[in-house]
Amino acid sequence: MAGYLVYLLSPSWPYVFVGLALSMSWASMASPAVFAVIGDALPKERRAMGFTLQSMLKRVPMAFAPLAGGALIASLGIVAGVRAGLVVMLVLALAGAALTLAVNLPVEVGEHANVRGVWRSFHAALKRLLVSDIIIRTCEGMADIFIVLYVTNVTGVSLPQYGALVAVQMVTSILVYIPAAKIADRVGRKPFVIATFVCFALFPVSVALAPGFGWLIPAFAVGGLREIGEPSRKAMIVDFAEAHLRARTVGLYYLVRSLSITPAAAVGGLLWKFEPRAPFVVVGIIGIIGTIVFAATVEERYAS
Repeated sequence: MAGYLVYLLSPSWPYVFVGLALSMSWASMASPAVFAVIGDALPKERRAMGFTLQSMLKRVPMAFAPLAGGALIASLGIVAGVRAGLVVMLVLALAGAALTLAVNLPVEVGEHANVRGVWRSFHAALKRLLVSDIIIRTCEGMADIFIVLYVTNVTGVSLPQYGALVAVQMVTSILVYIPAAKIADRVGRKPFVIATFVCFALFPVSVALAPGFGWLIPAFAVGGLREIGEPSRKAMIVDFAEAHLRARTVGLYYLVRSLSITPAAAVGGLLWKFEPRAPFVVVGIIGIIGTIVFAATVEERYAS
């Protein structure tokens, strides 16, 4: 909320970096707790479905919010439209904070562990999953922030059309969540994590190859399919964590991943300066490497 407020009141662009730090910190602060809540509230065989439902509920408003934001910009202009959207965001964030106060689960207390102790508690398969995840998220860091620029500036798609493409991506994710979770419970999680990693590699390449709006629709559907194995991957992280260290294990996992991929956006920017399609092609190659690493190193018995 503080970040959105800074965006709303910023007199010039340098202040946006302050808002960015604030608005992005909520995900890093909340994710360990969200993972721990799902892990504590559900048995192992139901955690993938728990993450599935959580991801679906999170993406329902994301399916129509870009359309609403695009409509505000189209009708009010960029400055007034974004400001109107920020006001709505602040109201919704307040409502979300009020609902969060109702969540209250008992915490399992165990032996105290510092960061080094938490790292030592990591299962070997979790470390291998982390390595492949770092490679895949490097793809996301290098390409995703440039997709909106490429689609609107290079391909020539309007902002309302881009909102429609994001809606296609969100709806695709929602449609595949439950079938994927049910099948994963039967055949194992590894095939779906592999499918997710493959889609991470294919999405930016599909966008770069699309000549116009019509071809971008299936490309963004591929982007939505990146979520097909995300609940399974998240459930694997929670399964590997010791019960009293769940939140700290998740926090350390994502800290290591985030620090590892920090240079990715800068590298993507350098490649963009050379040629706008370059980061997307490089990402496709890196994504295939990450998929192979996961498939070769994480055994099926640890992914089920």
